[in-house]
Amino acid sequence: MSTTKEALKERIKELTCLYEVSTIIVNADVDGMEGTILAIAKSLKKGLQFPKNTNVAIKTLNHEYETGTISDHRCITSDILVFNKFGGNIKASLNNDQYTFLKEEQPLLDNVALKLGNLLERIEIQKNETSLKRQMERADRLGILGEITAGIAHELNTPLANILGFAELLKDDLKNNERSSEDLEKIIQNAIFSREVVKKLMFFACEMPQEMEEVNIVPSIKNAIALLDASFKKAKVKYIVKIEDEVLLLRADMIQLTQIIFNLIINAVYFSPKNGLVTIEAFQSKNHIVLKISDQGTGLSDEALEKVFQPFFTTKPTGDGSGLGLSVVHGIVASHNGTIVAENNLKKGATFTVKLPKS
Repeated sequence: MSTTKEALKERIKELTCLYEVSTIIVNADVDGMEGTILAIAKSLKKGLQFPKNTNVAIKTLNHEYETGTISDHRCITSDILVFNKFGGNIKASLNNDQYTFLKEEQPLLDNVALKLGNLLERIEIQKNETSLKRQMERADRLGILGEITAGIAHELNTPLANILGFAELLKDDLKNNERSSEDLEKIIQNAIFSREVVKKLMFFACEMPQEMEEVNIVPSIKNAIALLDASFKKAKVKYIVKIEDEVLLLRADMIQLTQIIFNLIINAVYFSPKNGLVTIEAFQSKNHIVLKISDQGTGLSDEALEKVFQPFFTTKPTGDGSGLGLSVVHGIVASHNGTIVAENNLKKGATFTVKLPKS
């Protein structure tokens, strides 16, 4: 009778534990996962036969918690599966050799691991949905901005061409007047600068003409690195190239493709610390060529991640950049029906990933 009572008591503890864990998981959110793991571990510890002599450890790919010292000598474990892949484990360990685990406690662990795996899957889906929503919102904003920018660029093109043309004509008339010639030269130089800004705005708005042809991106990357070797040395930044294939073919405008590579590498060099490493990687999937440029700088703030491809947005000090380099890259990539994504690395720095269709 006593044995039956004890067994019933343990089943009630286990059911109470599962109820608590289910409640914790229902109320869990992405930002409070550390507290969720802690609460589950404590609840599981209480649900075992000898809680005072048992410690529980829960490890996921992003979080880890132990209620005390874990020994592999006398323990039970259960793997956490996330989308049918290993996502961590739960381990219960006895610290007293006089005790053993009940046979029912392994299924309890398995049940909690299953529930935790379902939670991690739910959170992963939420993250992906949020990320996709942000990307769509960003694409909409950039699309609207592109239309506005195209209109502004077209409106500015004609007066700038007139300013430059008439200034060039005046140059011959005023060549004997040194002061006027100097002032006129300033007008010409500023008009040329403004014309280049307009050209970059048109790149962003996908309004520049293209000469599409089948090109191999590998020589373009190697040539860009060779030309920028002096920039790497001056900044005291190292680089590594990861390209396994000698031929990576895609249909693109050769000049614009080179602009993508140059702008991204120059940007990575600028934001890299001394002795930092820039990683340049290119590979192919079934339908795309993928280019990745990573640096070891300070990474991007939340605001920068949102606005990094918008014209005139820059995190560089005044005078160091116009804020058009990455917007130009975005425009070129978009005009090639590709995508570009900026994200922070796990440890430090940022990575820009460009995907361009092969045809």
